Amino acid sequence: MRRTSPENTGNNPSKLPSGSRVYAIGDIHGRLDLLQEALGKIDSHRNAYPAANVIEVLLGDYIDRGVSSFEVIELLSSRARSGTICLKGNHETFLLQFLQYPRILTHWQNFGGLETLTSYGLKPTLNCSSKTQEKLAAELAERLPAHHHQFLISLPLCFALGEYFFVHAGVRPGIDLSHQSAEDLLWIRDEFLSYRGSFGKIVVHGHTPVNEPEILDNRINLDTGAFATGRLTCAMFEEDEVLFL
Repeated sequence: MRRTSPENTGNNPSKLPSGSRVYAIGDIHGRLDLLQEALGKIDSHRNAYPAANVIEVLLGDYIDRGVSSFEVIELLSSRARSGTICLKGNHETFLLQFLQYPRILTHWQNFGGLETLTSYGLKPTLNCSSKTQEKLAAELAERLPAHHHQFLISLPLCFALGEYFFVHAGVRPGIDLSHQSAEDLLWIRDEFLSYRGSFGKIVVHGHTPVNEPEILDNRINLDTGAFATGRLTCAMFEEDEVLFL
């Protein structure tokens, strides 16, 4: 476990209500092995150090690229029924859009969509025809378990507690957190990452891979590129402390 001092979060350290603790996990991208390891660390930590109000938050991008998208969704849909908060990532939107607009596969395949379809038992190929895309979408609709579909369409875009705002990609500077667009919450990068002012709360996000978790005055990035690096970051937030499991 690695701790940060309150000073690392700036002159106004973020806080959670007394008795509350949040565990947050960055982008997974089909790495069931790393997800299971991270959840095991959370379970061990919370058993060793009980707290009154424990919340798990996952920051989105559960599918694509890795080989176990189906298994990741199966695990998280079960975890969500027990109270885990799973936020929507931009990659989850690809799967849902593909069911309605099969030709999006031409774009989705560049971001790991073929691996997701394969995990659901389909046999996609690169640059398949429009007819094949439609066939694959129909097959996915048949193979997608109802609880997976319900899980995906029910994912919230953000979660706030105390002085933290959890979201997949980030927020647009100058816009109140309650008025952010879904497009920005799922996709924003440059305008958010380069901004050094206050967002109103400290934004905890993923979406943009970094070598090590970033802790800045106004945001904390937990996406350490799990698919490519084998490092899935899990952070614990409690009062003024940030700890990495």
